[in-house]
Amino acid sequence: MRIIKYLYLIVAAITLPGHAFAKEIPDSISYSVEGAASVSSGDNTPFWLVNNRFGLSSIEKNNGYLRAGLFKEANRNGKKFAWGAGVDLAVAYNFSSTFVVQQLYADLRYRCLGLTLGSKEFTGGFNNPRLSSGNLLFSNNARPIPQAKIGIPEYTLVPWTNGWLAVKGYVSYGFFTDDKWQKSFAAEWSKRTKHVLFHSKAGFLKIGDHKRFPLEFEGALQMAAQFGGKSITGNKVIDMPNSLKDWIKVIIPSSGGSNTPVGEQTNVYGNHVGDWNAAISYTPASDAWSAKIYYDHFFEDHSMMFFDYTWRDMLLGAEVRLPENPILGTVVYEYLHTKDQSGPVYWDHTPQLPEQVSGRDQYYNHGIYTGWQTWGMGIGNPMLISPIYNLDHTLYFYHNRLKTHHLGLEGQPSSLVGYRLLLSYTRSWGTYDTPTPKVLKNFNTLIETTFTPSKLPGWSGKLSFATDGGNLIGRSFGVMVSVKKTGWL
Repeated sequence: MRIIKYLYLIVAAITLPGHAFAKEIPDSISYSVEGAASVSSGDNTPFWLVNNRFGLSSIEKNNGYLRAGLFKEANRNGKKFAWGAGVDLAVAYNFSSTFVVQQLYADLRYRCLGLTLGSKEFTGGFNNPRLSSGNLLFSNNARPIPQAKIGIPEYTLVPWTNGWLAVKGYVSYGFFTDDKWQKSFAAEWSKRTKHVLFHSKAGFLKIGDHKRFPLEFEGALQMAAQFGGKSITGNKVIDMPNSLKDWIKVIIPSSGGSNTPVGEQTNVYGNHVGDWNAAISYTPASDAWSAKIYYDHFFEDHSMMFFDYTWRDMLLGAEVRLPENPILGTVVYEYLHTKDQSGPVYWDHTPQLPEQVSGRDQYYNHGIYTGWQTWGMGIGNPMLISPIYNLDHTLYFYHNRLKTHHLGLEGQPSSLVGYRLLLSYTRSWGTYDTPTPKVLKNFNTLIETTFTPSKLPGWSGKLSFATDGGNLIGRSFGVMVSVKKTGWL
């Protein structure tokens, strides 16, 4: 409880003005304390004990952490203004860092508008965060990136549409925090970065009202960029500008100035990535069950952002929430295909040959930056194996051309016991630049059981078994045990 009291005071000092402390906290602050440990045999900690855990995990065998957090939700409850905050800290063993600031943020809400400052766990798209393999741009695979995010955080009805159209979206700027880790991890001859900045933006729309008609459509465009900072490869340093003009250029991707490398001048400044998302949901009037299909299309440049090339690269998923029963509650199936990447040929136009062929898109990799990762973990879908796995200590995605079948199941056999099951089968062709001599395969499993004893309110425990098979990241077997206590102050 002493740790909780200290965290309580930190949140109060950061977020609360004067006398509001005593008036608001007692009824609205929740706490969470958790301890977890895993033991493994084989090459690494098994895949599903590492990935899609917001970066609070480790591929090193036999690891663990203690975690404590305080949270206040920014619930307006009919009021015009509301505020919220969170602090979530961990001490870890055999992780990439011993002390982890997992979340530290403040939320402000005014009517439909919102402002978030700091590091807060976030996922994109329409994927189920517990059962999906992950959104292609923003999954729950990596640590949160500190940022200032402003926009409309929740779906808000558009006037004069009779409640049939709602929108939300945001714009944000932030920075990456893994400079020291990159320096300690990356081989001396390989590329690393420091002081890199972050930008993202997204727009979502929803058409329909399942209370009046069972079908709903959702669509979204998400975009993000890495810019500024330094790219370091051995003794070579590329210093990317970060003036106000450069901050503006990443909002609408534009070519770099004369103080950027030639490639940035002929194309766009910074590393830009994004994805299109679409989902159709069916929810009957009884609300006893529901079904959803969704499509996620990733892009690295304009050619795959629009229809210059085929959109066969995709994550295609289906989610079914079944009527209440003691066996199975939710089913998710996903098919991931990233082999195409605009084709195998790339040619940037020259005076001699002015034609442009925008192939070899190299998902998640970049010539100047260390790719779409932070702290070694891919920010997007983890099936494109994260650089943390690289034995040569390069910050590079060696497996971005692949096909994956993924199945997620969960159920609640009783009020005391729940379970989650993940099964994934992947075939990798490497990358266009570094193809594998033969197709590599991987089969990843997770069986997780949750216990919530009725005589111990707020307490829960998890027992997880996970395995890796195949020759992609190696074979392993592991067990994780965690205990958690939540409540209100």
